[in-house]
Amino acid sequence: MFVLDLSYTAPLDRVDAVMEDHVAWLDVQYAAGVFIASGRKNPREGGVILAVGGDRAAIERLVASDPFVVHGVCAYRITEFIATKTSDALAPYRQQV
Repeated sequence: MFVLDLSYTAPLDRVDAVMEDHVAWLDVQYAAGVFIASGRKNPREGGVILAVGGDRAAIERLVASDPFVVHGVCAYRITEFIATKTSDALAPYRQQV
């Protein structure tokens, strides 16, 4: 599992100009089963996405395709972790060490 930590690198008006494309990109990743949660940070300085996948390189390629990255309005920090304990709703994503 991965925590994708987005930090805006441009003013919010530039971020908002790309928001519709970013949300469409998110929708595709949810439909593909890669993303399981996402949302804005408070204060609004970026966002957080929880993603699943066994291949960090694939997640890095995916992040590079985000319209926010393509248009240079955000940077990602990717943290991989092993989800050994989850809520029952996330049981399909539990991992073993």
